[in-house]
Amino acid sequence: MNAPTKPNGLTDSTADSAVLGILIALSVSHLLNDTIQSLLAAIYPLLKQSFALDYGQIGLITLTFQCTASVFQPVVGIVMDRRPRPFSLPVGRSATFLGLILLSVAPSFPIVLLAAALIGIGSSIFHPESSRIARLASGGRHGLAQSIFQVGGNVGTAIGPLLAAAVVVPYGQSSIIWFSIIAMAAMALLWWVSTWYRRTHFTGTRRVAVTAVRPEQVSRGRTIAALSILVILVFSKFFYLEGFRSYYTFFLIDRYGLSISMSQVILFVFLFAFAAGTLIGGPLGDRFGRKYVIWASILGILPLTLIVPHVGLVWTIILTIPIGIGLASAFPAIIVYAQELVPGKTGMVSGIFFGLAFGISGIGAAALGELADATSIEFVYGVIAWLPAIGLLTVFLPNIETQQARSRRGG
Repeated sequence: MNAPTKPNGLTDSTADSAVLGILIALSVSHLLNDTIQSLLAAIYPLLKQSFALDYGQIGLITLTFQCTASVFQPVVGIVMDRRPRPFSLPVGRSATFLGLILLSVAPSFPIVLLAAALIGIGSSIFHPESSRIARLASGGRHGLAQSIFQVGGNVGTAIGPLLAAAVVVPYGQSSIIWFSIIAMAAMALLWWVSTWYRRTHFTGTRRVAVTAVRPEQVSRGRTIAALSILVILVFSKFFYLEGFRSYYTFFLIDRYGLSISMSQVILFVFLFAFAAGTLIGGPLGDRFGRKYVIWASILGILPLTLIVPHVGLVWTIILTIPIGIGLASAFPAIIVYAQELVPGKTGMVSGIFFGLAFGISGIGAAALGELADATSIEFVYGVIAWLPAIGLLTVFLPNIETQQARSRRGG
């Protein structure tokens, strides 16, 4: 018996393989993108020494990158929702490629800022458009698709500093040019993704319509309120995450007297757990509902975050593993929930929330640094331990799942 044939001539099994390949390509591209992003921050000590920068100038590099990477993302999402451009992804990656080339040969601080801006622009185009295409390739399993897409970025964030330590630190600024190969590999993958997107969602120059199903019984006012709650939840998640990403090593060194190298290994354990957790939240949301995953992943880790500042080294390491998994599992569920709350605006929603994540990370790093200077690094961890309590706001999120969605899960 022949397999059913899709309108574009593909069988069901062929189509399923094709979209799985697209999701994997997007995930790998996300890995490469975020590897480059984390590389930029990892080489700050080298740039500080090479250009005799003060901490204010280092902060300006971060601000330049974060502005182009976060502020532009919602704009890109809105534009792509209205007028999709299939090959915007590889074009955006070319900005990252140029940024790396400039960074490797930058003769002055202004050129370093320009390079950071270009890397940020590449990221601002990549995240909302890739998230939108991942939803198109999801086959209805939107949470799983987001998890596959996002896990690549989290793995890239974890390995970027390791690559910087292995390549850039011993060989200097000029060695950054080798990372342009990563950008070229991402361009090739995204060209293939864009070709698939044009072939399957465009007919000639016309876009194939995608049906948007509005949530049941959710008014405009409740939609705005729900989005506001999601923004606050993202704030709590990424502010806490930045406390670990930027200052966990200092906490371990100050409290337990660890070496820098050992503290970095333990940070990698946390970041790896965070990457693993990304794969959990999406499928669980598909199976049990996004709202339940958001409840469990943000509020559920509160007892653990409250304990961490008061236990020994071994338990600190053990407890931060489920904390990392829990934090990560929330984001795919939040993204898909928001996309379903505002149907037909996938790019805009993705741009807002990915951009918000970047912005909060930048603000969080600066704010927590100032707090640590004024008090102590241990005081900072005592304060941020309460952030997951903000997850209580999840109770006010409307149930936007349709009866058909519940039936697909067998509910």
